[in-house]
Amino acid sequence: MKRVLIDYKKLPHDVAALLIDLYPHGYGDEDLIVLKKPNGEIVEAVEIKTDDTIYLVKISQSLANFISNFEETIERELENSAVEETIAEVEASSNQDSENEPSDGDPETDSDEII
Repeated sequence: MKRVLIDYKKLPHDVAALLIDLYPHGYGDEDLIVLKKPNGEIVEAVEIKTDDTIYLVKISQSLANFISNFEETIERELENSAVEETIAEVEASSNQDSENEPSDGDPETDSDEII
């Protein structure tokens, strides 16, 4: 099994979702793994295990913000995509309606009204 030290911003979406599932309310001291890089730098990380990889996700203030704001961010993204889909459906529908209307080019003679 391989071990990967990675910043949360570079996580694949499925692993990011797993991170949120494992730490929905954040992480505590007991969740931290402390690593010392060859240059002497200390790195703190949380562990995410998949079938073939152990991800060591670097700890930062932005990771804490990511976890706490994840649900709001996903809801906004879902709302935005739903609005975009609705707009596309309305545009497609109006294009079909205008294509199905018979017209001889004279708007005054398109009416069924007899004068």
